[in-house]
Amino acid sequence: MSLMSLGAVTLGKMIQNRQVSAVEAVEEALAMIKATEPSIHSFVTVDEQQARERAAQIQQQIDAGVSLPVLAGVPFAVKDNLCTDGRKTTCGSKMLENFVPTYTAEAVCKLEQAGAVLLGKTNMDEFAMGSTTETSAFGATKNPWNISCVPGGSSGGSCAAVAAEACSFALGTDTGGSIRQPSAWCGVTGIKPTYGTVSRYGMVAYASSLEQIGPIAKNVTDCAAILEVISAYDKKDTTSVKRADTKFRDALCEDIRGMKIGIPKDYFREGLSDDIRSALTNAAKQLEQAGAQISYFDLGLVEEAVPAYYVIASAEASSNLARYDGVKYGYRTKTVNGLHDMYKKSRSEGFGREVKRRIMLGSFVLSSGYYDAYYLQALRAKNLIRRAFDEAFAAYDLILGPTAPTTAPALGTTIGTMQMYLGDVYTVAANLAGLPALSLPMGLDHNGLPIGLQMTADRFQEKKMIRAAYALERMQETLRCPFAISNEKGGA
Repeated sequence: MSLMSLGAVTLGKMIQNRQVSAVEAVEEALAMIKATEPSIHSFVTVDEQQARERAAQIQQQIDAGVSLPVLAGVPFAVKDNLCTDGRKTTCGSKMLENFVPTYTAEAVCKLEQAGAVLLGKTNMDEFAMGSTTETSAFGATKNPWNISCVPGGSSGGSCAAVAAEACSFALGTDTGGSIRQPSAWCGVTGIKPTYGTVSRYGMVAYASSLEQIGPIAKNVTDCAAILEVISAYDKKDTTSVKRADTKFRDALCEDIRGMKIGIPKDYFREGLSDDIRSALTNAAKQLEQAGAQISYFDLGLVEEAVPAYYVIASAEASSNLARYDGVKYGYRTKTVNGLHDMYKKSRSEGFGREVKRRIMLGSFVLSSGYYDAYYLQALRAKNLIRRAFDEAFAAYDLILGPTAPTTAPALGTTIGTMQMYLGDVYTVAANLAGLPALSLPMGLDHNGLPIGLQMTADRFQEKKMIRAAYALERMQETLRCPFAISNEKGGA
């Protein structure tokens, strides 16, 4: 069995105990990348030399008897909108195809300080705008469970890499479900923490009031351990929050007796697949048998969440992406006729179709005469959604529901369609309300594609979510992608 099939915490302990070396772990990860990349395309860049050098440094410390954190020597990858000093950070866009930052995102720094070994940067929807990882300027990523299907997005490269066992874990970013939805479609676990828990310093901005960095891994234990490392107050980030307790592994307990879990009736809407409906019902029964109290209730405002999200996110995108004008950095057109012509051509040629669509929508809803009718209405809806969740969490510890209404669709069938946007119907509300949410694998559908269920907790209550997810995970069979098995140790 491949070392990359092991959980990150398990592998870290083996490295600490000298059962395997950090160098061996990295070499196996690099071999799996070479074996899987031609089919999956989950990476934009891979830095073999730096990964090998870092692994050797970590191993020297272990051999010298230095006690290191649990993730030391474990290979990981990061979404390509997180800055890395001396390594390209493209955001999946032609606009930044040659951009090399001079600093590293705080979350990545935290992991490197803990001894984890960075392999490279993963593919993503351009500037995190998309739900399939098909809008990347560097080509689409494929789902390892079925390469004719999308992996989800916008963190599809990170989720596909973990599912294909090309790395032990990865970081993604979640603006409206971009960690949770691809985690569901790739059969891995992903967490979006409470807004402000993880520093956003070094993340290339798309929608600043909504997005958060979070872990993607094979199981709840790994996600809790990674989140523990990357969660900290950062004075460089004005949205960062000081939290007294971020020891998330303390919540890895199977005892959920007395926990109150609500399931919104609104989630059983038209468009929810029968396989996911059945998985949700079965999960509720399992949690109830473990001692949780399950209730169905009316949440409300579920359908309003998607339009409110896209108005707010697009408005913020139009502002954040105004900096890419071809002057200081980024793509610049080769033929120009004056300054304004350079602006227009650079942006028109450098941005892809989906990014331009959202910039235009954002500019429209912020324009004079439409600001009140659209943007302010969306902000009012956001406040109502937040209030609805506050009322729900006065009665329940957690909310359980689907992560997405369907399993992974075929490549090319949903990009740019209404179906792509409505695929976020269960995930965007957590971002609008600043709530933590987690996606957990819950078996396969009739086509053999992974199903994901979502748990949402009140702000700063990740431990409740992790505890329930850990208990539910222990009742399931472990999923392992057949593609990864066939490509072990660089085979096939």
